[in-house]
Amino acid sequence: MSTGRGTAVAIALLGAALAAAGCGVGPGADVGEVSLSVTRDYGAQRVRPPATDGATESDTVMRLLERNAQISTRYGGGFVRSIEGLAETVSGGRSHDWFFYVNGVESPVGAADFPLHGGEAIWWDYRDWQAASRVPAVVGSWPQPFTGGYEGERHPVEIQCEGGGAACGQVRHRLAGVGVEVAAGSDDAIRVLVGPWGQLRDDPAAAQLESGPEVSGVFAVFVREGAGFRLKGLDERGEAVRDFGPAAGLVAATRRYEAPPVWLVTGTSAVGVRAAANLVDAADL
Repeated sequence: MSTGRGTAVAIALLGAALAAAGCGVGPGADVGEVSLSVTRDYGAQRVRPPATDGATESDTVMRLLERNAQISTRYGGGFVRSIEGLAETVSGGRSHDWFFYVNGVESPVGAADFPLHGGEAIWWDYRDWQAASRVPAVVGSWPQPFTGGYEGERHPVEIQCEGGGAACGQVRHRLAGVGVEVAAGSDDAIRVLVGPWGQLRDDPAAAQLESGPEVSGVFAVFVREGAGFRLKGLDERGEAVRDFGPAAGLVAATRRYEAPPVWLVTGTSAVGVRAAANLVDAADL
């Protein structure tokens, strides 16, 4: 009888302990809204409509996705296998998988381990990754990462004008329009390089474009033509499929090692740089 009473007391104490512990467990405080985009082939096609959802202190990228899409996972729920029935696969020797970006920057950790702080733009994309196993940064989440930083931290923004002329002012105007105050001289700044490719290519981060998408993550390349350059678009295999002509412009993002992402607003000529600067907005990016 005493044994039974002791067991009952132990259970009661255990229940009280769990209740006390439960006071610190749960969704936590609201941290604000986050947006979710799910596409395939580098954003060429939507897999599901865009969504906006409220996030709490305990939310992760994975939890956000689970609430807003039909998914399956692998490795104990740590990695996404399929979204809306579109699953990782190898077909014809080509590998397709899901990748995600937070504020336009490829995540260094799995979705289940990436906490949300509020305000993030989450982008899941299903793509062929044979030509580029890593695409470190993308421009499709504009105005991120300029307004909200990346990996949970805000960063200053710096414009480096390398012969961009009036295009530099246009880019500065577009950033100011989304509330970004441009700084200068900071080692942890997200840089925006503005100017003709002949001027930008000396920058170590920009120079990665000349090594192809496997290095830069950018599916475009400038090739030498006479005394200048010509811009060509690449397909998912990294093969040139489009010639953009002598006055073409490009807006692209890349990242060198673990340094902050670098945006390139460039072109084959001053005309191309101006055309690229005019693309720096939500409608085009």
